[in-house]
Amino acid sequence: MRKASLELKGSSFTLSVLHINTSDLDSITLDLDKKLAQAPQFFIGAPLVLNLSAVEDGKLDLAALKDLLVSRQLVIVGVTGASEALSEQAKACGLASVKAGKQTQMPSPPSEPRTTRIVRQNVRSGQQIYVKNGDLIIFGAVGNGAEVIADGSIHIYGALRGKAMAGANGERDAVILASHLEPELISIAGQYWLTENLQKHGVTAKSGCVRLDGDSLTVEALPL
Repeated sequence: MRKASLELKGSSFTLSVLHINTSDLDSITLDLDKKLAQAPQFFIGAPLVLNLSAVEDGKLDLAALKDLLVSRQLVIVGVTGASEALSEQAKACGLASVKAGKQTQMPSPPSEPRTTRIVRQNVRSGQQIYVKNGDLIIFGAVGNGAEVIADGSIHIYGALRGKAMAGANGERDAVILASHLEPELISIAGQYWLTENLQKHGVTAKSGCVRLDGDSLTVEALPL
């Protein structure tokens, strides 16, 4: 029997949401370039949804905003929280109007069994380890230029000097623990800190547990 050339199936994807708080494109350009200068690889190529709930109706030139973001290699897939007028602009720009999680009528796919991956070696520059639907435990160090990513939590029994991204599927209860906290970037459920953010919060290469408190990252010392 011939298999159909296409099938429509329900699924879910984790998309980062970029909140637009003003219709002033000059201001957006300034802040956007500042963000990209801090962590360019974290944004480039990542699909984004624009949250327009804070934008005053009729003030924003969405086509110009889209051109601005695309010129910075950002991939815009849709808008959410848009007024009727902005939704019309989005439609004209070829962008989808996306409903926030609880409003979708799409049934959730069955959850996969939780996994834990243990890595018994150092993770060196250029290496990337990703654990889907599970936690990552590393008996070793994560060097500068290395990336460790997990949908769950990340435990590092060594120094973290590269990038660590926990809760990659949006799990807000995920945590990052490290015996020596000196990362280039840490992220939980899309909220991230760079090295200077850690220094600003008084973290100086000590062991620590990073977690989400509301929409902000927080770090506490480990009782070692």
